[in-house]
Amino acid sequence: MVEKRFNPNKAGVLLSEERQALLPAEKIVHYLEVGKNDVVADLGAGNGYFTIPLAKKTEYPVYAVDIEPKMLSMLKETAEKESVENIHYIQSDLEDIALEDKTVDKVMAAFVIHEVPDFHKALSDVRRILKPDGIFLLIEWEAVQTEIGPPLGDKISSEEMKKLLEKNGFHSETIQLNDIHYAIVAKLVKGKG
Repeated sequence: MVEKRFNPNKAGVLLSEERQALLPAEKIVHYLEVGKNDVVADLGAGNGYFTIPLAKKTEYPVYAVDIEPKMLSMLKETAEKESVENIHYIQSDLEDIALEDKTVDKVMAAFVIHEVPDFHKALSDVRRILKPDGIFLLIEWEAVQTEIGPPLGDKISSEEMKKLLEKNGFHSETIQLNDIHYAIVAKLVKGKG
């Protein structure tokens, strides 16, 4: 099996000006509607491109979940420089997220679901940690050929992702962020959480 996990030695690209122009973090986290009393989980937090802006919107914990300890160390360093103190660092995969059931108001997963071997198990675990009225914001690569990002065969189209979410108990709305990225705002279908 080909390794699909992001290489932490390339983490600098995640904070590049090009990425900021293409995917402005503040604009994108707005879709999650984070309030000051929300507990948030950033799945596949990486070096904190979205985690830091999320943490600045709430006074409650933001769980930065990543399987790669090097990425979490980079995030911790950035958070300390920016005096952001409400981030909790959790080394975990996304198929068995190291959080208790129904503890999170908002969940974000940006550019990570395509790396997970079992999408259904990961989405089931998102459902498990999310409170009944919670919101899940998923950001992914559209299934088009590009010079950047993962290979076309690793990408999941917005239509297919919407179907996966519906099969896993979510009602969702798709937002095209640009030609190559999409966001899906998903909420639990009542009675499925």
